[in-house]
Amino acid sequence: MGSGKRGLIASAVIVVCAVTALAAPGTAFAAPTPTPTPSPGASSASPRTPVSNKDLEEVRQRLEKLYHAAAVATDEYNAAEEAAQKQSAEIVELAKRIVKGQERLAELRKRAGAAAAAQYRAGGLPDEAKLMLSDDPQEFLDGAGRVLQGERATKGLLGEMTRTQQDLEQYAKDASAQWQKLEAGRKAKAAAQKKIEKQIKAAEQLESQLEKEERERLAELEEEAAYQAQTAWLDSGILKDLDTKASEQGRKAVEYATAQLGKPYEWGAEGPKTYDCSGLTSQAWASAGSGIPRTSQEQWKQLKRIDVADMRPGDLILYNDDASHVALYIGDGAIIHAPRPGRTVTVAGAGSMPILGVVRPDA
Repeated sequence: MGSGKRGLIASAVIVVCAVTALAAPGTAFAAPTPTPTPSPGASSASPRTPVSNKDLEEVRQRLEKLYHAAAVATDEYNAAEEAAQKQSAEIVELAKRIVKGQERLAELRKRAGAAAAAQYRAGGLPDEAKLMLSDDPQEFLDGAGRVLQGERATKGLLGEMTRTQQDLEQYAKDASAQWQKLEAGRKAKAAAQKKIEKQIKAAEQLESQLEKEERERLAELEEEAAYQAQTAWLDSGILKDLDTKASEQGRKAVEYATAQLGKPYEWGAEGPKTYDCSGLTSQAWASAGSGIPRTSQEQWKQLKRIDVADMRPGDLILYNDDASHVALYIGDGAIIHAPRPGRTVTVAGAGSMPILGVVRPDA
């Protein structure tokens, strides 16, 4: 094995190992666990003024904005992660092609060298002299034909060597481009992670400043807001003519999502122990035999859109103007979704959040 070949294989192995380290699952999904801020009332001897419902409503709206921002950043993180996996796979494939191309080039050079040596040994007198001195002119002519064939074969080898070298150069350029994209994606993922951690930490600190009774009242306000939104949605008559019959794949997706009820939300997670919103929907449909985009925004962009009045169990409902949240419709005006940090996979009203639209993975 030549030194060039050993060097190329070593480089390919380094590329594969580096990609494997970057793409290793589970290494970047751990959600932050900030130290909770002590409640002001717990450290003060003087009684604290109770928080009014108006103040709590402001807190609820502030929390909603913080968790929405975290959801948007989570989609950015998941998109960067998905792109990184594709780019890593392409780099590995290109590394394999480079190794195979180098082996092919070495083989072609060896054959070309052997052909050149054979032609050198057959050299000497001019063809006219060889014909005059030959006892068998036909044998000379047959030999000359073989030499001509050899020359053509040598030219063919040289042409293939050139093409193989060009392929290797292109593979190297492609690998370099993919590596640059991978590095840019890594930076984007790190930036998104910082955004997520910042928003979640701010939300947790805000909640930690409330007394136990106030947190309970805050939860009641959240439930009341969701109930009012759901009631208004149902009162619109949306379910009156709704087709509630699921497709076979839709039924399997609903079964999968139902089995995940009670599992914690974790940003960037795709199960089996924790999920974020699009992690749950993508895995539910993967279990039904249909691969769909990983992020809620790509699910909205790429999957077939369905009128809300035509949705059926298994369809995905996208929420907010930026498609930052997604849930699985299960029929009778209900959804299963992974809401946000601090919550678990749960059943909720399909109209409890502002609906952007509906998509159907098996359309």
